[in-house]
Amino acid sequence: MTDTTGAGGTPPGDDRPDPSARRALRRRRARSVAGTFISLALTLLGLLLVTFIIGRVMPIDPVLKVVGDRATQAQYDAAYQAMGLDQPLIVQFLRYIGDVLTGDFGRSISTGQPVAQDIARVFPATVELAVLGTLVGVLIGVPLGVMAAAQRGGIFDQVARVVALVGYSMPIFWLGLMGLLIFYGNLGWVGGPGRQGIIYDGMVPSVTGLILVDSLLAGDWAAFRDAFSHIVLPASLLGYYSLAYISRMTRSFMLEQLSAEYIITARVKGLSESAVIWRHAFRNISIPLVTVIALSFGSLLEGSVLTEIIFSWPGLGSYITRALLSGDMNAVLGGTVVIGVCFVVLNLLSDILYRILDPRSK
Repeated sequence: MTDTTGAGGTPPGDDRPDPSARRALRRRRARSVAGTFISLALTLLGLLLVTFIIGRVMPIDPVLKVVGDRATQAQYDAAYQAMGLDQPLIVQFLRYIGDVLTGDFGRSISTGQPVAQDIARVFPATVELAVLGTLVGVLIGVPLGVMAAAQRGGIFDQVARVVALVGYSMPIFWLGLMGLLIFYGNLGWVGGPGRQGIIYDGMVPSVTGLILVDSLLAGDWAAFRDAFSHIVLPASLLGYYSLAYISRMTRSFMLEQLSAEYIITARVKGLSESAVIWRHAFRNISIPLVTVIALSFGSLLEGSVLTEIIFSWPGLGSYITRALLSGDMNAVLGGTVVIGVCFVVLNLLSDILYRILDPRSK
């Protein structure tokens, strides 16, 4: 009888992987997932350690901020012990970790409310601004970078590089002031500072905290138009900053792909230039672009402080700035932790999407 099995007992022509290979693949995936979560945990721990140290080395006495300058020594000592500041630093740090993990950032001295409650109130405004800014950056920056790479050295490429350079180097507070002066003060095309006009303030029921979404859910088109007129200018300025970064990275990725051998082969086969650019080269750069866009969104969440101040936007950046000026360290550290967690989560999501889009990275 002829032996119809190959080495290891696998019939010839059977493409199924060997059981040992499947087990090795599962082990690699498990190690990869475990490594990702360990890295995530260590990053969060490092973030909490840094914020804890900042809270202890700042030349601001948190006890005095609570009891006031006229408190007696007995009142000061009682507050000092109640805040746990008499405990060893390691005990204070562990307690700090436990509080943060349960969403307890302490109470804001400025507002008298829990910091977590304040952040939940102001954070949607920052998210709404960053989302629209990222959309502007992606919808304009990606095609701009692709076409600049396709016409490398041409007039379009030179213009695109100048546009990106100006957006990357121009102070955003100056752009904001000029935008208000021209488009609001002189032309009247957009709404002024603030998130809404006085007439519509508080009229739309808050469901998501996003004014544009809430006004649509309420069917209040007048409030939607008013909110859009207020957000369009700051979102466009943040989008210009995001556009500069995304277009430069897109151009760099595309230049690398357009010089690859498979692109030369596709052109030799007679494929149209648009098919070569968008169907082949762009498909391969879409994977690293996911990480670029995620980091751009995170930078807008963290870097919109000046924009929010200039436009009186009631977001997290303005909240942290006001808290810092008033010495409200609970609010400052709470906002800092939230921004740091957002960066960590965005990195994790981009890593997951990278693995989904590129099976070779698994």
